[in-house]
Amino acid sequence: MKKSIVQEKSFDFALLIIELFQKLQAEREYIISKQLLRCGTSIGANVSEALAGESRADFIHKMAVSSKEARETLYWLKLLNRSQMVELDYTPYIENCEELVKILTSIVKTSTS
Repeated sequence: MKKSIVQEKSFDFALLIIELFQKLQAEREYIISKQLLRCGTSIGANVSEALAGESRADFIHKMAVSSKEARETLYWLKLLNRSQMVELDYTPYIENCEELVKILTSIVKTSTS
């Protein structure tokens, strides 16, 4: 079965988040990094569940959850960026996450119309 664009992008983003998590852990940032790991990898997991949804309503619900997880991830990334608790360039992570938010929001909006 061919993967969807959102599935590929969310999987690749999860890998980026794992990489960032490891960098943050190496710098002894343990609290936000764990939150970021949970929600950042949850995006793709919920997309995968949505694509295997039992119904249209199930698909929409899982995509909406994925969208919420992406927004939470974006929050933590912006917080890390602004606080500079760990001095890193968060721009690529933020840009990737913003793209996912746009894609997921579009999917949810077009699926509910």
